[in-house]
Amino acid sequence: MTSHRYHLMTTGYRQRRKRVFILILALAGALLLALGFYLGQRAAYSGMGIDLDAYRAMQLELPVAREQQKVLAGELQVQRIRNEVDRRALELVRQELAAQKERIAELGEGLRFYTSLMAPQEIANGLSLRDIELVAREEPRRYAYRIVVQQEARKHELLKGELYAEVFGMLGEEQVSYPMAELSVEFGDDDVHPLRFRYFQAIEGELVLPAGFEPRGVSVVANSSTPRKAEVRERYPWQLQERFTRVGK
Repeated sequence: MTSHRYHLMTTGYRQRRKRVFILILALAGALLLALGFYLGQRAAYSGMGIDLDAYRAMQLELPVAREQQKVLAGELQVQRIRNEVDRRALELVRQELAAQKERIAELGEGLRFYTSLMAPQEIANGLSLRDIELVAREEPRRYAYRIVVQQEARKHELLKGELYAEVFGMLGEEQVSYPMAELSVEFGDDDVHPLRFRYFQAIEGELVLPAGFEPRGVSVVANSSTPRKAEVRERYPWQLQERFTRVGK
């Protein structure tokens, strides 16, 4: 019985010793593998001229650098938005300045217009025409027009007369002209438009050009019968503008 117990104890001891030995061998093998990998990695990096410690330091710094990059990218986006807002604000200021400049020019033109009516001693007396104004409409070949006739005199008596206008240009290779009465309903049924005013009269309306016709200009003839006979003729080039001026309104 004692011999049997001794045999069992001896066998158990040997098995435990064997397991410990195997475990030690496994740990030693793992350590050797890790050491070999480490030494091999250092040798590989050394062969490529790379400092392993510096490489590991850079690996640690990389997440920090990426986070800083995100922060800087956000700040850059904010700065871009601010710049865009500033650019738009500057553009609005420029547009406002341009509008003010145009407004001042219109006021100056209007002042000269009314001065010519009220202070004719600075210019020749009589009947005169201002440059025709033409503005394109959205519909093709449709245009708005304004013709202003004015009387320059020390004493503005009632003026009566007539105005004739026609649009001249090219239809194919042929030079042709169309009376304004044929192109514009507002001009009237007759070829001439009646004039009756003391200071000025504005003839406004819309005209529609025939298909294939290329306008070159507008010819205008105004004449008065009272208080005295007078006639003025002008030929204006076909020049469009964005909108009417305030002169003659």
